[in-house]
Amino acid sequence: MTAHSNTPGVTRILGIDPGLQATGFGIVDKSANRLAYVISGCVKTRQGDLAGRLKAILDGLGEVIREHQPGEVAIEKVFVNVNPNSTLALGQARGTAICAAVLAGLQVAEYTALQIKQAVVGNGHANKEQVQHMVRRLLSLAGDPSPDAADALACAICHAHGGHLGALSTRGYRMKRGRLV
Repeated sequence: MTAHSNTPGVTRILGIDPGLQATGFGIVDKSANRLAYVISGCVKTRQGDLAGRLKAILDGLGEVIREHQPGEVAIEKVFVNVNPNSTLALGQARGTAICAAVLAGLQVAEYTALQIKQAVVGNGHANKEQVQHMVRRLLSLAGDPSPDAADALACAICHAHGGHLGALSTRGYRMKRGRLV
């Protein structure tokens, strides 16, 4: 049996790593200064029309939200890619993920990849393997989660720590060339 977001003293956080082919999700429970792993995975879409793929993301995340009842949602912000079509597709997947949370009445916090990596690994330029390893250690998992699930769990961990870069809160700021502005 898992604790839901309405358990006293426990905050259930859903982290989302948006993607058009695979949208990672990860849920952790925060109680005081402790984090507990709940579930993680990916909503995968089949090749096909964009509308069908976005519906699969909306439905998949909606099911995760209904089943596990998070109280808070954190999502990774889109970065500008060299390929504008990839950036647009990622933005559409991200917008769909945000809609899934909003339709469930949840507010969404947004973090850059740099903020997430800094909060979890201590290095804003960490690679995927380093993020997977630290997520495994922080949540005492038996093995490394998939890269998409690890990124989603890292987003949830970042949010649980208040979006901190070390001891400096990043809420209300944005990153530009590696600096808070």
